[in-house]
Amino acid sequence: MSSVYEPTTLSEDRHWAFANGDVPVAVYGLGKMGLPLAAVYAESTGNVIGVDVDASVVERVNRGESPVVGEPGLDELVSDLVKRQSLRATTDGEAAAADANVHVVIVPTLIDDDDNPDLSVVREVAETIASGLDTGDLVIFESTLPPGATETVLHPLLVSESDLREGEFGVAFCPERTSSGRALADVRGTHPKIVGGVDPESTRAAEVVYRTLVDNEVIPVSDATTAEAVKVFEGLYRDVNIALANELARFADELGADVREAIDAANTQPYCDIHTPGPGVGGHCIPYYPYFVLNWLSGDAPLLGTAREVNDSMPAFVADRVREGLDAVDVPPAEATVLVLGLTYRAGVKETRASPALGVCTALSTAGMDVFAADPLVDTEGFDALDVSIADAFDLDPDAVVLVTDHDEFADLDWTTLDPTVVVDGRDALDARDLDRLGHHVYTVGRGWR
Repeated sequence: MSSVYEPTTLSEDRHWAFANGDVPVAVYGLGKMGLPLAAVYAESTGNVIGVDVDASVVERVNRGESPVVGEPGLDELVSDLVKRQSLRATTDGEAAAADANVHVVIVPTLIDDDDNPDLSVVREVAETIASGLDTGDLVIFESTLPPGATETVLHPLLVSESDLREGEFGVAFCPERTSSGRALADVRGTHPKIVGGVDPESTRAAEVVYRTLVDNEVIPVSDATTAEAVKVFEGLYRDVNIALANELARFADELGADVREAIDAANTQPYCDIHTPGPGVGGHCIPYYPYFVLNWLSGDAPLLGTAREVNDSMPAFVADRVREGLDAVDVPPAEATVLVLGLTYRAGVKETRASPALGVCTALSTAGMDVFAADPLVDTEGFDALDVSIADAFDLDPDAVVLVTDHDEFADLDWTTLDPTVVVDGRDALDARDLDRLGHHVYTVGRGWR
């Protein structure tokens, strides 16, 4: 089999061969980040097979359909690539591994019930790849991993489960740096691509691959562990910074000042970049990455733990403001009806993993309130709330409304008809002055009560 990895040198003809489809690629994981990645590989090389355990995902891709919603351009790209036979999909990972020379892994790495990094899925994929690994193949991990996992866990696993020795194939970590809703643009090169191998030849091989794929700079780092740290550190920075913003936001009423305004003004100084406060932190990235340090490395990291505590406490803080508002107008929690607007962790993204809305709904329900929720993308399965459409929400006559996720669909609500007594805005997405003039008691995270 031809290969992109060679233990001596990487010449430009290898780059040409990869770009012209002479080097088969397998992408393992066709989720919301994996399918856009597979599509960009396919448009760049014309020879990609995507692997997923979900047969319905595979069937849809092979029909030229995208099972991933909310990604501009992805539907059309997948359709075109399948028609051109540049992209196909399978549930047979071992067959794909046997055919491919470049193996790209982008499956979830989350945490278990004890907040320990869970590498079980990526380990299973590595074992599958090992079954078909050939001399000269290159394995690229894009799944976010705890620093050191590629070199201490996955590379040794590939060696032990294959018939090959170290140095007979390449292994690199090249973190995905994409966000939902703009994945195609991000994969193609919104940000520089980081590559780091378990040895210099692996790093150079990864450079060959990503110079073909991305329009931006490709940055080689010293090793795979450094590349893993880059990805994790990005998430840690955001978690700690958001925690700072959320902690400051709690002082809005005590200060009698608009903390959001103060943050915006402070950020005009070039050395200041305080993030935006909100009802909490959700999604498949930021809430998990601190545990890739806290519960993976042996050293202490009290700042990371504190930041997690602050951000995890924000849904309860938001629910407390609802109770505070209802107390002010003499509505007992047991007699209150509350409407939660938005269940996904981010506007326009069909993803509820670690969404702050989960904690908000639970806290309100635990306090004895009747909780209803409306979201244009998902239902209330898994939440302590009853599902209601946006249109039907007007029939609830809610005592309080909580905006958790600022979907566009909520921008033009008729607040004179909805008419809650208390409004809690977690995203600063509503016009507090207008709501105040309508007679609502309004709390905005970071601005306080009006």
